[in-house]
This record gives sequence, C-alpha cells and structure tokens, in this order.
Amino acid sequence: MTTGNMNFLTQTSRWLAGNASLFIIAIAIVTFFVPDLFTWVHGTTQTVILGIIMLTMGLTLTTDDFRILARRPFDILIGACAQFFIMPCVAYLLVHVFRLEPALALGILLVGCCPGGVSSNIMSYLCHGDVAFSVGMTCASTLLAPVMTPLLMELTAGEIIEINAVGMFLNILIVTIIPVGIGCFLNYTYSKSTHFPTIQSLMPGLSVTCLACIVGGVIATVHDDLIARGLWLFLWTFAVVFCHNTLGYILGYTAGRLAGFSKAKKRTISIEVGMQNAGLATVLAGNFFAAQPLAVLPCAISCAWHSISGTILAGLFLRRDTKSQGQASV
Repeated sequence: MTTGNMNFLTQTSRWLAGNASLFIIAIAIVTFFVPDLFTWVHGTTQTVILGIIMLTMGLTLTTDDFRILARRPFDILIGACAQFFIMPCVAYLLVHVFRLEPALALGILLVGCCPGGVSSNIMSYLCHGDVAFSVGMTCASTLLAPVMTPLLMELTAGEIIEINAVGMFLNILIVTIIPVGIGCFLNYTYSKSTHFPTIQSLMPGLSVTCLACIVGGVIATVHDDLIARGLWLFLWTFAVVFCHNTLGYILGYTAGRLAGFSKAKKRTISIEVGMQNAGLATVLAGNFFAAQPLAVLPCAISCAWHSISGTILAGLFLRRDTKSQGQASV
C-alpha cells in the first residue's frame, strides 16, 4: 500500500475517532430508512464484530498498562467497586421508577451490568483526567466482566427472565478477554516493528466503524417495532438511558470525592462509571434475549449517547478549567 493511501486511512481513522457519535447517529438514521443495509449484522456476525472492537483495544494496551493494576490497587479497587455497584443499582432503580416493560428493562439492566466503555480512555485524556487510572479501570472491569456481568444480571434481572449465567460467562470470555489478550500479545511481539504504529493508528477508526455496524444491526432488528409504536417508544427509552448515564457520571464523581481522589482522578472515575461497554450489552442482548427483541434498543441508544455525553462532559470539565484559570489571573 502506498504512503498516500496509508495517510488517507490514518486521517480517516482520526476523523472517525473525533466524530464517533455523529457517525454512529448518521448510520442509525440511514438504517432506520433503509433497514436492509445492516440486516446482515446479527448473531455470530455481531459477535465477531464486537470481538474486532475488543481486539483493537488490546492492540493499544502495553504491559505498563497492566502494571497499573498492581501499582495502584486502592484506586483500581475503588473504581471497580463503583463501576459494578453504582450502574447496576441505578439501572435497577430506573427500571422500577419508569415501570419499563420486561424487554426494555432487560436492556437497561444489561447496560448497567457491563464493564466500562473503551472510549472512556479518550474522554479522560480530553478533559485532563488521569489517563493511566482510566486505562487501569477499563482493564480491571473488562477482566472482571465474565464473572460480574452474569452475576449482576442474575441478581437484578433474574425475576424477569431466566439468566444463562454460564453461557453468558463463556460468551463474554470469547468476545472480550480472548480478543484483548490476542491484541496485547501482538502489541508485545510486534511493537518495535516499523509498521506497527501505523496499524495502531488505524484502530480507533476501525473500532468506531464496527460499533456503527452493531448499532445499524440493532436498528434493523427493531425497525418494525419502532415503526409500529412510533416516536414515543424511542423517547421513553432515551429518557431512561439519559438518566442512567447522567446519574453514573454524578455518582462516579461523588465516589471519587468520598475516596479523597484528586481532581484528575475524580473526573476519570466519573467518566469510567458513566460510560458503559454498550456494544457488549448489545451483543449479549441479541445472543441471550432473542425472544425479547426490544432488549437491544436501550443498548443501541446507549452506544450512541454515551459517546455524545462523554464528549459533552469532557468539554464541561475543560470549560471549568478555563474559567478557573481566568479567575486566577484577575
């Protein structure tokens, strides 16, 4: 491949990473009007696509990222506890407050029980958070997900539907831990190769494209229900997703304050707790709750909204810094 082509791909990847939410929303809108575009994204195909997303995450991780888990045990412990306590509890509360129907309840509970999202690391970087802590939290929650997500779903959603905890454990293991492990191995083995940094620079764009495909597949799946039940279904579901995400940010920041964290770490734990791996939730909903097709709707909305809200929150944190600097200089 020529240098010009590689530069084009690199710039495209950078643009996709910087405009992830807009791209995903555009794909969702197009798919709503032309659902046949993404009818191929379901079942095994959807699982493979998520595996590619997790592989891209692994390709960017180094051994130093995992050493953080040992170097900062208190920070990681607080972060992991906040991640797997706050979001499932908030989801469970909202399900009952909004009196969600079983399918939508399953979707929002699944989002709440999943680990932190990969793009949270980017948001922490943008708002001058503690990026090393962010990466450590993402690694920890991802490693814990095969056990914690099925366990928490059993506790929160067991009264709605029978949870195949063992099957969910194996599925999460296959689509998260193994691809991340392969990516880390490739990074460790080929990190000194002259072409490897270029390959890494393409990963953000590939990850966003894959996530957009998953969202497109979900919209294609629930298209008929959205048409039949109109705008109200979407708005009601979005309201729950908005509350879940926003409360995650607020309570995550509060947890950091109670733990005595610095400003940078409070911002990071806020973002890490609020932003979930909704792509994983989408795949799990499709694989384990196929009889409840609307379960994927909260997951798909979360995929897009978490990227948007994370960008907004990072901007608000930066605006606060600018205002503080302005007051200090007066």
